[in-house]
Amino acid sequence: MDLNALVTAIKRQEEALVFDRFDMETAWQIGSTLRSWAETGFMPVVIDISLFNRRLFFAALPGSVPDNEEWVRRKRNVVQRYHQSSYRFGRDLAAKNDTMTNRYGLPQADYAEHGGAFPITLSGTGVIGAIVVSGLPQEEDHMLIVRALCDVLGHEFAHFSLQG
Repeated sequence: MDLNALVTAIKRQEEALVFDRFDMETAWQIGSTLRSWAETGFMPVVIDISLFNRRLFFAALPGSVPDNEEWVRRKRNVVQRYHQSSYRFGRDLAAKNDTMTNRYGLPQADYAEHGGAFPITLSGTGVIGAIVVSGLPQEEDHMLIVRALCDVLGHEFAHFSLQG
């Protein structure tokens, strides 16, 4: 799949994976699902689910490193600033042969143009937070979140594949 088609496919995921309501129980359900899958698959990840003003779920699995928390913070900053997934943000810049530092003047110390942060979008309200995974290759971080969102929201995961 070329980068422009990938960006379009990611945007479709973001538009479809929207909540009618989102609360602490929802965050716990998604976080617990992600943690269970990560444990079963021996994935060395950090999982963070936060509203923009409050952390609701956090887990660091065996094999993850302290730097994964920094990646979480930087990826979440992209979602908070641009209201889109960090994967779409990075792939869109790559499609334009550009970087976030060049285009927006964003410091790499505070923002990451790598996949793994997905917006929590509330129907009728907009983006209220982010679900972030760090520790796998960027598409895997991103798709792990998409899979969990499909599971919780009742969507067929196969419809959101990025393989093409």
